[in-house]
Amino acid sequence: MKITWLGHSGFRIEIAGEILLVDPWFTGNPVFPADRQPEAIAGATHILLTHGHGDHSGDALAIAKELGVPLVGIYDLMSHWEATEGVSVIGFNKGGTVTLGDVAVTLVNATHSSSIGTDHGPMYVGGEAGFMIAGEGHVIYVSGDTDVLADMAIFAELHKPDIGILCAGGHFTMDMERAAFAARKFFDFKVVFPCHYKTFPLLAQSAQPLADALPGVDVKTPEVMETVEI
Repeated sequence: MKITWLGHSGFRIEIAGEILLVDPWFTGNPVFPADRQPEAIAGATHILLTHGHGDHSGDALAIAKELGVPLVGIYDLMSHWEATEGVSVIGFNKGGTVTLGDVAVTLVNATHSSSIGTDHGPMYVGGEAGFMIAGEGHVIYVSGDTDVLADMAIFAELHKPDIGILCAGGHFTMDMERAAFAARKFFDFKVVFPCHYKTFPLLAQSAQPLADALPGVDVKTPEVMETVEI
């Protein structure tokens, strides 16, 4: 398995023969090198979206059209884009599981908000969510944008994720300390990737507090477009 950080909350996950782009946002992303976008999306088989905000879904439509691959996410947003943009989608809802080749993806709860911009202001496009991605004997929990949830205890018991991709930048999501609390309280992660940080001055610039609070957990802090093999 290969996991590549695309900056902010974007990841490229190569798992069980699939290449999943999670929340790809390149256009306007101040930490992503624009000339590396072709490399970032090469061979992608699916685009997974946790919610509609532009810093997560900003390039999803363009990539889906360029590569001819489906968007995967909450039913409301997927249905809207299928009808208005003519893209291929896999829409489902929280608690549902879809099979992408040999990868099982379950949509799980998050607490945040979700909208896309329109000429008439923000439009609500279904609930915010996270993912459990199972393949190659691993389960990856992608938290999406969220605060700590008591639901995480259920996620841990049902799915037993060993890899966590956790929002941790603060202000809009959990900060490093709250993400560490969630990881300690509910999960038994072997590996954790922080995300939704370093993008803007408003967000946390270092993941050291997360690493310090999780002794025994391998907290990975790759640079943008750096690949970690697991």
